[in-house]
Amino acid sequence: MKKTVQLYEGKAKKVYATEDENLCIVSYKDDATAFNGLKKGTIEGKGAVNNVVSNHLMRMLEQNGIPTHLVEELNDRETLVKKVSIVPLEVIIRNIAAGSLSKRLGLPEGEKLKKTVLEYCYKDDDLGDPLVNEYHIAALGIADDEELATIAAYSFKINDLLSAYLKDAGIELIDYKIEFGRTADGTIILADEISPDTCRFWDSKTGKKLDKDRFRRDLGGVEDAYDEIRKRLLGK
Repeated sequence: MKKTVQLYEGKAKKVYATEDENLCIVSYKDDATAFNGLKKGTIEGKGAVNNVVSNHLMRMLEQNGIPTHLVEELNDRETLVKKVSIVPLEVIIRNIAAGSLSKRLGLPEGEKLKKTVLEYCYKDDDLGDPLVNEYHIAALGIADDEELATIAAYSFKINDLLSAYLKDAGIELIDYKIEFGRTADGTIILADEISPDTCRFWDSKTGKKLDKDRFRRDLGGVEDAYDEIRKRLLGK
């Protein structure tokens, strides 16, 4: 499958049309951003790690009943995916307090939450991706009640599947951001990526951060952390 024209370029990926109107090619970049684009940099090899890790985890989810956009991994950095219209929501699942949740609610980072938290952010860079609830989503016409119920159900199932799978690799799933899209017939499926860019991965024993927080917080060893996730999940 060949790329034709570039449809979109985001902070971490480029998306290209193909000869098939129902398929696109996603190309992962090494560019890194944080704090809604205020901090920018490069993480060498990040694109390749995110591509193969995301595809690996999506295959696992597909095998367990979660429909995804994944079609075929073309090479280290490029993947053929189903074309979707992205639902403009960042869906965030939180198992352990960290990042903005700790700041907003005064919770110590690393504290296990008494209940898993589901949050939505409206995807709009100019507005800073504000938090929204079900009423905002309905008022803005982002998704109807049935679609939102599907998104929530998939998100919690993904959490159960990912948490158990990662635990076997010695990785604690702290929180993560996912996105969903609509196919041409309106079906809701998991899209975007699942990677050290979009998840907080901590070593189960040491608590070492193995994700983009090492870039956000200038902790160093960013490339090594991403590569450690790749090795633990893919064994290479």
